[in-house]
Amino acid sequence: MKKIALLLLTAAMSATALAAPETYIIDGSHTFPRFEYSHFGYSNQVSRFDKTSGTIVIDRAAKSGAIDVTIDTTSVNTGFPVFNEHLQAADFFDTKKYPTITYKSSKLNFAGDKLASVDGTLTIKGVAKPVRLEVSSFHCMPHPMLKKDACGANAIAKIKRSEFNNGKYAPYVGDEVTLTIAVEAVKQ
Repeated sequence: MKKIALLLLTAAMSATALAAPETYIIDGSHTFPRFEYSHFGYSNQVSRFDKTSGTIVIDRAAKSGAIDVTIDTTSVNTGFPVFNEHLQAADFFDTKKYPTITYKSSKLNFAGDKLASVDGTLTIKGVAKPVRLEVSSFHCMPHPMLKKDACGANAIAKIKRSEFNNGKYAPYVGDEVTLTIAVEAVKQ
């Protein structure tokens, strides 16, 4: 009986030793944060940022990790170059003074074995606020082309842009913004 207990204890300790955080580098060619807002009530406008970098560290066995995302605000893309310049001006993103938006996690929340949400701090124009990203999908597997492990996710949050010193024309141009991050990252 003691031998069985010793074997079980050894197996449990070995499994714990095997569980370790894995680091993934965000793939900027497959990661596009988008933002959507009401334009005078006429329609919802959707724009994106074309340059994103960062890391995702995840320990699925321990259900923990860290996410660090940097979005290049000069890469804002509305589909119209003149409007891109308008959003880069001081009234909106003020990209000369604030060239990045950052999101740094404080906690990853799991529902069973699935990543369900991420608590963290979103910083826009030097204003940092707690924001929870709800994760609608999270999937890791060997990447068929890169021959490395990769993870991808879709996460969403609603924020008020005026809380980030970005409230020009509110409430006519919607203050509530839906932020959606489609992210893919490759294991290092």
